[in-house]
Amino acid sequence: MRAIHPFARISVVSVIAALLVAGLVMFYAPRAHAHCDGLDGPVVTAARAALDSGEINRILIWVQPQHADEIQQAFADARAMRKLGPQAREFADRYFFETLVRIHRAGENAPYTGLKPAGRDLGPAIPAADKALETGSDAALVKLITAKVEEGLRAHFKDAQAKKQFKPDDIAAGREYVEAYVTYIHYVERLYEAAEKTSSGHYDETQ
Repeated sequence: MRAIHPFARISVVSVIAALLVAGLVMFYAPRAHAHCDGLDGPVVTAARAALDSGEINRILIWVQPQHADEIQQAFADARAMRKLGPQAREFADRYFFETLVRIHRAGENAPYTGLKPAGRDLGPAIPAADKALETGSDAALVKLITAKVEEGLRAHFKDAQAKKQFKPDDIAAGREYVEAYVTYIHYVERLYEAAEKTSSGHYDETQ
């Protein structure tokens, strides 16, 4: 039985190329979707500013064109209700936040499961991505993601490399190698596909 030889070295250049798309999103999608439905997320932040200023364009950018009329009506209702007093204002804001986030999520082909509290742990990647946009520098983000992906690549490579030298008559050991090899190859393949894929429009969470 002839073992398949995976690459013996993983270059930093290859790692960085894979990161151009922020490849970790593909591996940690369940965490990624939590960003837009938080009370401190970008959608609700935009909604607060729009309700205070009356500038609806701040929020129309967060929904698909076909949902603009529904948002415009909800916005007008919320603005009118806010004038009835503090309690009405609080109710109106909550109603509008929920409506906007629900419709935004629909544009991502994602279910709406309610508004999430502020201050949740979103992991290091999302805050770093937002911080990069705020500061205008992606240096810290690239360093964070590069280190994480390189760590994963090296771990999978090391595991496959350690298991590829097995005796031809040791089927159990051969199967362990195959499992490690397949895991390694799939990891590399998904990173490469993430780097090669062009993302545009709303992110489809079902992918």
